[in-house]
Amino acid sequence: MTATTAKNTTLAALTLGALGVVYGDIGTSPLYAFREALAQSGSSIGANDIIGVLSLALWALIIVVTLKYVLFLTRADNHGEGGVLSLMALAHRATDGRWPIVLILGAIGAALFFGDAIITPALSVLSAVEGLKTVPGIGPMMSLPVILGLALAILVALFAIQSRGTARVAGLFGPVCALWFVSLAALGLYHIADAPQILLAFNPLYAAEYLASHGTTGLFVLGAVFLTVTGAEALIADMGHFGRKPIQLGWLAFVWPSLSLNYLGQGALALKTLAAAEASGQPFVNADWFFIMSPDALRAPLVILATLATIIASQAVITGAYSLAQQGIALGLFPRMTIRQTSADQRGQIYMPVINWLLLAGVLLLVFGFQSSSRMAAAYGIAVTGTMVVTTMLAFIVAWRGWKWEPVWTALLFLPFFAIDLIFFGANILRVIEGGWVPLLIGVAIIALIATWRRGRAVAQRRSGEQGIVMADLAPSLAKRPPQTVEGTAIYLTQDKVHAPSALLHNLKHNKVLHARNILLTVTTAPDPHVPPADRLEQRPLVGGFVAARLTYGYMDRIDVPSDLGAAGLLTGTGGASFFVGRNAIRAATRPGMPLIPLLIFRFLHRNAADPTAFFGIPTNRVVELGSQIEL
Repeated sequence: MTATTAKNTTLAALTLGALGVVYGDIGTSPLYAFREALAQSGSSIGANDIIGVLSLALWALIIVVTLKYVLFLTRADNHGEGGVLSLMALAHRATDGRWPIVLILGAIGAALFFGDAIITPALSVLSAVEGLKTVPGIGPMMSLPVILGLALAILVALFAIQSRGTARVAGLFGPVCALWFVSLAALGLYHIADAPQILLAFNPLYAAEYLASHGTTGLFVLGAVFLTVTGAEALIADMGHFGRKPIQLGWLAFVWPSLSLNYLGQGALALKTLAAAEASGQPFVNADWFFIMSPDALRAPLVILATLATIIASQAVITGAYSLAQQGIALGLFPRMTIRQTSADQRGQIYMPVINWLLLAGVLLLVFGFQSSSRMAAAYGIAVTGTMVVTTMLAFIVAWRGWKWEPVWTALLFLPFFAIDLIFFGANILRVIEGGWVPLLIGVAIIALIATWRRGRAVAQRRSGEQGIVMADLAPSLAKRPPQTVEGTAIYLTQDKVHAPSALLHNLKHNKVLHARNILLTVTTAPDPHVPPADRLEQRPLVGGFVAARLTYGYMDRIDVPSDLGAAGLLTGTGGASFFVGRNAIRAATRPGMPLIPLLIFRFLHRNAADPTAFFGIPTNRVVELGSQIEL
């Protein structure tokens, strides 16, 4: 096999894999997007209305997904990694960490993504199961309780298997989604001949005319049209797994044509139905256009395929939520949570129990609360449009400050994207009462949690420093009057580079001994996804035999402190090595540094944070925990 052939084979394999992970969400939008957009047009629908709505959908795919995400934002990667937090890290580095707005935008984007992660499984799976109502012979039996029961069973099973990992079945995602997109294209081609004039939808004048002539109704339709581009964020969020070229190739050569053909087919079928209704003097009735496109004999297999596609789309969003939470922990936005590696071969295969069960609880509440995909669709757009606005703003900062682009030309380039994002966001805000309040509520709750956690940590570190002893004063005094020395190496984990770790002070106070070798270790996170193992450790000697060391990891690296210290030769010697960890208890001070409610929330988060030794990969039989109290 030549090098070119091998390269093409790898590209094809990565592109196929991207179909199942990157495009699962946007690929299931035809199940409900055109139906919901047409439903917002009102009861009096004409041929120009159908063409106008479809034109809006097609041009949303062209401008938002193709131009903005596929051709531009895939280039705004952080050493191959993408997503809102990677953009935040790039912008943070470009501004030297001096712009608080960067952190605020990253927190907002992360919060809204979690809202998306809750809505996507509920909406997509429920819409697929609702397709059973169109299957001949089965439809009459599909009552609301039956549909809800089937959807809930699928969703509970999906979240329940997460702890086992998805590496074994992930290989099927790409082929199943490839079959799904082929089916989308085939169904669309089959029906375009019903009304060839539907091809006029490629003329943007129909979209502009529709918006100009429909006033407020046009904005509601625009909010529903945005459902066609939900999932676009996954294009940049999963760049680290597949790379830029497979994602671009998959969209331009496969996904975009399939989606466009399917929407054209749905529009053509709607035009045919409208003509038949006008001929018979009957009113036009909006329908589940996607499923009725298929012949009756193929309806049941199509529902099964659609259900599989929505499960894959949901899986991609769940995995994305794990990855985002992992990045957020590393960047200090969230408290430590248990992270389990579910695959020995794939670093990205992780499972986070807390995130998993919180997502499932939110999904079940949505299904029980809305009970239909049409009612739930109103809740979808705000989370996605909000994330897109944040993404555009962060990308502008990266291009201006990081890439050193001319600010005027950069603004002119980004202004159309930003304006379109704001228009879509404004159109979706109009549907707050219908269900748009759900992602807003989720987003506000997560932003409040992030702010509380960061504020609490800052106050705790300040109070701890006030109660501590400066290491530059302690080390010389210990050198002059050394306590009893024992063999071995003591590693004191600390985030304070100035003051002596509380665990060291307690060891001296209660055990009255000092180890022969003492390392003050700080573990930090770089604004890069990965740091090479050879570049992670920095160390400098201190007075009295102490060593100040710092391990720096990328925000997507797996942390393994003993391995990295051992590789540097810091754990060698007689007596073994022990890791000393200070376990701080938070209690209210006479003059609290935080308001009462945030303080109670921070205490809860601090108390329930994952064990730091497990988070750092330290064996429990080598850990010594020494407690202390901090008054906030």
